[in-house]
Amino acid sequence: MFQDTEIEQLLNRLHTREWDLIDVRSPSEFADSTIPGSINIPLFTDEERREVGTIYKQVSIQAAKDKGLEIVSQKLPVFIKQFEALGKRPKAVFCWRGGMRSKTTATVLSLMGIRAIRLAGGYRAYRKWVVSKLDSFQLTSKCIVLHGYTGTGKTAILQKLADQGFPVLDLEKMAGHRGSIFGHIGRKPNNQKTFESMLIQELLKYKDAPYVLMEAESKRIGKAVLPDFLMEGKARGDHYMIELPLEVRIRNIINDYEPEEHKELCQEAFQRIKNRIHTPAAQQIESCLQEERYAEAVSLLLEYYYDPRYDFAGHQYSGSCTRIQASSVGEAADKIAEILSNARQKVQMGTEEKV
Repeated sequence: MFQDTEIEQLLNRLHTREWDLIDVRSPSEFADSTIPGSINIPLFTDEERREVGTIYKQVSIQAAKDKGLEIVSQKLPVFIKQFEALGKRPKAVFCWRGGMRSKTTATVLSLMGIRAIRLAGGYRAYRKWVVSKLDSFQLTSKCIVLHGYTGTGKTAILQKLADQGFPVLDLEKMAGHRGSIFGHIGRKPNNQKTFESMLIQELLKYKDAPYVLMEAESKRIGKAVLPDFLMEGKARGDHYMIELPLEVRIRNIINDYEPEEHKELCQEAFQRIKNRIHTPAAQQIESCLQEERYAEAVSLLLEYYYDPRYDFAGHQYSGSCTRIQASSVGEAADKIAEILSNARQKVQMGTEEKV
């Protein structure tokens, strides 16, 4: 028979990567928010869930159970095969509040010889845990903050540093958004619940690190809002200013946003800022976008919109920055890695304080 498990126990099990985490809620529930790393194998479709819920409210609990049993019994063989297809690792299952859907799933899996546990309290308990953890989180790691004009590849630099084993908080990846008017293009923006689930997972991962690297983000990234403690950590952290040649920045933007694949979205996004740009320049940018002259459009956007806005925002920041001049994203990442590695060596030799 299956056992129930609490949040902390479940996360410790998942950390070993020896368990499959299965969300048996409906597809729309899963799409709204879930526990990071989970797989959706729904017991009910959205339509079936609504039907059972209506019977529960308008008829009786027993009638809803009977209808649920009728639905599940017809799809049970296919349902089980979806679990078997994942391999022989044991399964941890959850639904909205640890109710009938996860109980039914865990029971059937156990009867079929598949080891299973159920998350007590379901996703609702997990969400409360996330909120509680973030409310009480103490950021003890120093923030290493990357600044730079649009197109300097700050996110790509962070990715390269993460690949080398440096502690990185990729906030734009968690938000599913690049933080600009065009930031949603080619991405799926995450809501606040999903963002916070991913954020606390990364914060706990690096809670003992002497520092974490992050981009100089604003309070809001797409649909996500950063917690105050992270904004405060950013303000008092160490700051690096990335400087790349203009032609490299233009190429980075085109490679990242792929405007030829998202023509209409680019034009729609531009309409939201068109009135903030000097009219002749705005008309020229609009023509470039319509005629698919994207390099020219990007160059003009940087000159008349993004760079002036960045300069204005930069004047509001009074701290000092270490300037990183490079000819490419890779070179910038290498220079930052060298600085951090040298600082770590000095700390180990006892000649300097921690980064």
